[in-house]
Amino acid sequence: MKMFKTMASAAVMAVALIGGYVAPGFAAPRIVLDNPVIEPMPFAIADFIPEGGASAEAAKNVTRVIAADLTGTGLFREIPSSAHIARVTSFDAPVSYPDWQAINAQVLITGAVSNAGGRLVVKFRVYDVFSGAELDGLQFAGTSQGWRRMAHKAADAVYSRITGESGYFDSRVVFVSETGPKDKRAKRLAVMDYDGANVQYLTDSASIVLAPRFSPTGDRILFTSYKSGFPRIYLMNVGDLSTRALQEAPGTMTFAPRFSPDGRTVVFSLERGGNTDIYSMDIAGGSMRQLTNAPSIETAPSFSPDGSKIVFESDRSGGQQIYVMSAAGGEATRISGGDGRYGTPVWSPRGDLIAFTKQNAGRFHIGVMRTDGSEERLLTASYLDEGPSWAPNGRVVMFMREGAGAGGQSALYSVDITGRNLKQVKTETAASDPAWSPLLP
Repeated sequence: MKMFKTMASAAVMAVALIGGYVAPGFAAPRIVLDNPVIEPMPFAIADFIPEGGASAEAAKNVTRVIAADLTGTGLFREIPSSAHIARVTSFDAPVSYPDWQAINAQVLITGAVSNAGGRLVVKFRVYDVFSGAELDGLQFAGTSQGWRRMAHKAADAVYSRITGESGYFDSRVVFVSETGPKDKRAKRLAVMDYDGANVQYLTDSASIVLAPRFSPTGDRILFTSYKSGFPRIYLMNVGDLSTRALQEAPGTMTFAPRFSPDGRTVVFSLERGGNTDIYSMDIAGGSMRQLTNAPSIETAPSFSPDGSKIVFESDRSGGQQIYVMSAAGGEATRISGGDGRYGTPVWSPRGDLIAFTKQNAGRFHIGVMRTDGSEERLLTASYLDEGPSWAPNGRVVMFMREGAGAGGQSALYSVDITGRNLKQVKTETAASDPAWSPLLP
């Protein structure tokens, strides 16, 4: 039996973290980006065993969230429980590998859930079925209300172990919740788990809010509000929802904010006298620096992960295009070169790609390109797709899609960087402007 080692975190305690590499014997999901081919890995997950006061329902709920996280990536295929030959009745029972091999499961996940005095413990093991190898054990502990987080963390560990990439399930998304008719939408900020669960509303609908952005540590949110009658940037503390306006120059409008990778600086657009340029501001001191100076609209800035460069959109060439410049400002290089208009560029957390919105021939697209503008790949096409945001691991992009006509509602969708696995993210209301958090601590 493998031993469990303890490591604490803020809200959930993790034990014996699994490493991030493809385990020997695993045939990892095969992904070819140039001509996307996905062969989902078949896995089996036995219903987790209720132990120590935990209910069968709680154990099954944890099991189902883990399974949904993995299958939702499009990289894994769950073998239904009705096809299982072996039945797992104890967490410590030996595994009958031939029974799982017979149903072509490459991976087996077993686990248990216990509850003592309101403290929930979720433990599980992952097995390479065809090599007959048991991988390291892992468990999480926290309050009973945090069971979904523990399930997401468990799924992240499995995902990382098999694919060699970090996971993205234990993360949150801030977005704009919209209600009312299309021509008179009431908007307020909301935050949810990456899969649409656990919605929390952060503001009321008294004023229009736009473009929320998480800090690199996930504890603060930047957003634009019309509370003063004009667009202005605000900073919110996620813990207590305290909010303050960032310093601004009189007679200006500020919008499209985004944090620097170290969280100390915000880059944004400032409109003065009919001209819009990009500025940076030290959050603590409030000192501002102008980064562009052109008789054009410069907006939607986004830092590279190392903080050395900024990608942004500009119409300085006569149409909306994407440019890259030093984070200190100066000369910019245009990187978009196809037909149509390009906007809302966002640098991948991996640093290798830039996601963007493209409008061409009456259609909107979400796409990705290399940081030099090469290898452009359009992932979606619809009446209106815009505003991409990256998952923490750079594998998935979330964006807003809106239908045509007066009844067309805005909704959140996600898509893999291969262009596969396009799906709607369920929300309680119409939704727009998604922004993904980093992985939670």
